[in-house]
Amino acid sequence: MYELIQVGERTYYIDCPAKIGIHLCREGAWLIDSGNDKEAGKKALRILTERSWPLLGIINTHSNADHAGGNAYLQEKTGCRILATGMEGAVIRYPVLEPSFLYGGYPCKPLKNKFLMAQPGRRVENLEQGLPEGLELMRLGGHFFDMVGIRTSDDVWFLADCLFGEEILRKYHMSFIYDVKAYLETLDTVEHLKAQWFVPAHAEAARDIGPLARLNREKVLEISETLLSLCDKPQTIEELLREVFKLYGLAMDFNQYVLVGSTLRSYLSYLYDQGKLCARFDDSRLLWEIRREPGGDK
Repeated sequence: MYELIQVGERTYYIDCPAKIGIHLCREGAWLIDSGNDKEAGKKALRILTERSWPLLGIINTHSNADHAGGNAYLQEKTGCRILATGMEGAVIRYPVLEPSFLYGGYPCKPLKNKFLMAQPGRRVENLEQGLPEGLELMRLGGHFFDMVGIRTSDDVWFLADCLFGEEILRKYHMSFIYDVKAYLETLDTVEHLKAQWFVPAHAEAARDIGPLARLNREKVLEISETLLSLCDKPQTIEELLREVFKLYGLAMDFNQYVLVGSTLRSYLSYLYDQGKLCARFDDSRLLWEIRREPGGDK
């Protein structure tokens, strides 16, 4: 864990739970994300210091706490810059927005943990005003508000959370998605990318990313069909959530409740907008069910 792996003349990544990219330029090093907490930041800084690579800044692909958790420590110790897109930068500056959004209200204490709420970055610059030399970005919609991927001059793509590894999909099934339609469009784009290396944050680095993109798409389509089947009779969100946890053998806690629950709502919105589900209010309950054609057929 935290092994430094080279994937290009000037491009590396630190192999950790949410991979940290490193791109070298003439003046020093840029990190692509900073890991899940202060300890990840410490380990990343130690690796840079041992190699005499001054830290210039952090490019956050998005604001999830496991990607921005080392920001505060690294900025405090080095004065480095932090760059992120507009909406993601807002969450990095005000991390309570993440658990608040996931929960849909003021987050209780169990939700204010380092997994869902990083320490705030004090100064966050808008990534859209300019990238460091040798880097380019691509929008990777769907997983979070305004996530991006970063391509280095060595033709290495850091793909953030647009793909999850087979083991994660098999264990958790319903990985977090904010916008299912945008996510499927991102998978369509990523599947056909060509590069020397692809580095997803939560999957093995690969030369060919197509198979993993297809695997992630298959899981999204499977979950969509599962929810349609469950909605053969009217269901509340809480009833659907219980059935999903039972079906996939998931363990309920506060973190999983908000992550899976928020993703479930995103799937319902997608299926509703696709005309496959309808919703109605009955006895002060919001009920979701299959949209049926006149005559009773689905």
